[in-house]
Amino acid sequence: MSRATRVRKRAEFERIQKGGERVSTRTFVLVVAGRRDDRPARLGITASRKIGGAVTRNRAKRLVREAFRVTSDLFPPGIDVVVIVRKPPGDMKTADVVAEWRSAAKQLARRAEEARLTCERSESVQKSTSKAP
Repeated sequence: MSRATRVRKRAEFERIQKGGERVSTRTFVLVVAGRRDDRPARLGITASRKIGGAVTRNRAKRLVREAFRVTSDLFPPGIDVVVIVRKPPGDMKTADVVAEWRSAAKQLARRAEEARLTCERSESVQKSTSKAP
């Protein structure tokens, strides 16, 4: 994944997790937040030590990255997604992660749209307050 498609800074993770819309699946929580541009969706991943050791956490992150790449149609431009790994991936394959995310596609699309609208509303409020005499 290129740098342009990753959420990299702690402040960005905090902004997304604090103000984003959540979609829960069996193994993951996807937190979706809008951005002020129309560049491709960006991905951030969190996997705590509760999931397991470094090998398990890194395997989970690789699965999530590949599933994100394959399911780019689920994530419209102008949003950031943080995927929180809730359970160890065990013997999950990329196809299993994709199937899990596709089963939540309607809810994910609705939350992504809500996140974009929230971002646009906050942007218009900021513009109107900055024009005050």
